[in-house]
Amino acid sequence: MMNNDMFGNTMWAGHWLWMLVIAIVVVIPAWRICQRTGYPGWLGVLILIPIVNLVLLYFIAFADWPADQKGDQNG
Repeated sequence: MMNNDMFGNTMWAGHWLWMLVIAIVVVIPAWRICQRTGYPGWLGVLILIPIVNLVLLYFIAFADWPADQKGDQNG
């Protein structure tokens, strides 16, 4: 039988802190990348959702960036 020890309980208090730290470390660069490409920064939050994060990366990689289109009009 499985006892209620530290290996049986995976939801310790530090777990939520690490999840928050990792989310911040991942979301901030994704937010900035979306802004620099000309898309709204809030799209960077989608990087936290599995499968959607892959779709977002492919979208940013292969779409025409609004920031590039703005640069063509000014130059």
